[in-house]
Amino acid sequence: MSRIGNKAISIPSGVNVSVDAGKITVTGPKGTLSQEISSCVTPHIEGGHITFIKNNSEQETDAMQGLYRALVANMIKGVSEGFVKSLIINGVGYKAQVSGNKLVMNLGLSHQVEVEIWPDLKVSCPSITEVKVEGIDKQRVGQFASNVRDKRPVEPYHGYGIRYSDEVVIRKVGKTSGKGKK
Repeated sequence: MSRIGNKAISIPSGVNVSVDAGKITVTGPKGTLSQEISSCVTPHIEGGHITFIKNNSEQETDAMQGLYRALVANMIKGVSEGFVKSLIINGVGYKAQVSGNKLVMNLGLSHQVEVEIWPDLKVSCPSITEVKVEGIDKQRVGQFASNVRDKRPVEPYHGYGIRYSDEVVIRKVGKTSGKGKK
């Protein structure tokens, strides 16, 4: 059994956490996030720390305590530091650029692939083969990066496609028969 739900989350300076009728609101220098909270867990703010107390001892309540603790910890990190996902584009002629509120990519198809950038995210291209997604909501940053990655997943033989910058692609060996062997 995990005990992560019992750990206290420290609230950094410049971040304000408030609880009102089953809803936690976190405000910081980068923005504001809010989250509905189930009645089986009660948040308790004291001395620059927030903890979550279970209202009963059921197994589902243990899971909810850990869930809300992780969600609020991500909210606090998001409004103070933010989240970043980097994508690498690999392939002959593959490139990306931001045009207005769209990410335009050439991915070896007969047409350009356009992805509309969500209003709460900042997408930039430091180089033509790199895409950087930034925002305060961890789930939205990860989902947008995943949507972009799904446009051209990495193939294992040449490594062409879109991958996360920290993703390891296991390459496969191509066919070896037919080259002078009988």
